[in-house]
Amino acid sequence: MASCRNGLAGRVRPRRRRHYVVLQLLVAAAAAVVVHAGAQGGAAPSSKNGAISAIFMFGDSVVDPGNNNHRLTEARANFPPYGQDFPGGVATGRFSNGKVPGDLLASALGVKDLLPPFNDQDLELNDLLTGVAFASGGSGYDPLTSKLSSAIPSSGQIDLFSDYKKKLTALAGEEAATRVISEAAFFTVMGANDIVNNYFTFPLRRHQYDLPSYVEFLVSNAVNFTLTLTEMGARRIGFVGVPPLGCCPSQITLGGGPRGECEPLRNQASELFNTRMMQEIDRLNAQLNPDGLRFAYLDIYYNLLDLIQRPGSYGKSTNKELL
Repeated sequence: MASCRNGLAGRVRPRRRRHYVVLQLLVAAAAAVVVHAGAQGGAAPSSKNGAISAIFMFGDSVVDPGNNNHRLTEARANFPPYGQDFPGGVATGRFSNGKVPGDLLASALGVKDLLPPFNDQDLELNDLLTGVAFASGGSGYDPLTSKLSSAIPSSGQIDLFSDYKKKLTALAGEEAATRVISEAAFFTVMGANDIVNNYFTFPLRRHQYDLPSYVEFLVSNAVNFTLTLTEMGARRIGFVGVPPLGCCPSQITLGGGPRGECEPLRNQASELFNTRMMQEIDRLNAQLNPDGLRFAYLDIYYNLLDLIQRPGSYGKSTNKELL
């Protein structure tokens, strides 16, 4: 149950790499923002002249590299055609024809080529020292969202991070574990499944909340999730907003609007969530910056919308070539 099944974060389309232009934009923005944040006064010093030593990724299918492989869930990607462009043509559990944003981000920041799933039984000490992903396809900030897809909820991903800390401490010692976590960059990529699946596709929450109220519920959960990470040692956290969900092909169809046009209410929900999260990130920076904590909001909404509305600028004649 991906956030945009048959859409922006859903099924693999063989021979096409519709994500890569926007992913490169996201990676470049994340690298610039987080490295800059880490270099500011008050931030934890790093061992490589300001470079990030490890990456930790929390989220949904967009950044899940295989944590769902052994779960009883439909949200799995460890079978063809997934992975057909991955090194060796292997379906690793990444919801992509090749790498996912966590891999690209780790590579762009000079940490390592691939960001492995924490649930990988073959992890070695060096994998733990340089970071892992706890993301789970189908997950969200709303606990009900993960129940719909049998995914690892956001709270469960926090539990995995706690297990990671214990494992790293046992293998490398408490001092090394503390250093790795304090010098690392943390990223969270969730919210799309909450809006698309839990509010619109299966309107369970719509019977309890109007849209602004549900967004506030999600934002509150997201902030609490972020603060929990800081309590567990995170110093630099990048929060990735949700894409224009109304432009996913599945949501265009389910929304019943004109064929080929983005569904406006779902895009409105995306914008509202992103706006509120930007405001909360600003608030957290104002309150916690003196303590050396850094938060960054990373926009993906307008990059993707521009890609959809102006495909010619990205070397495509129509937006159908992006799907």
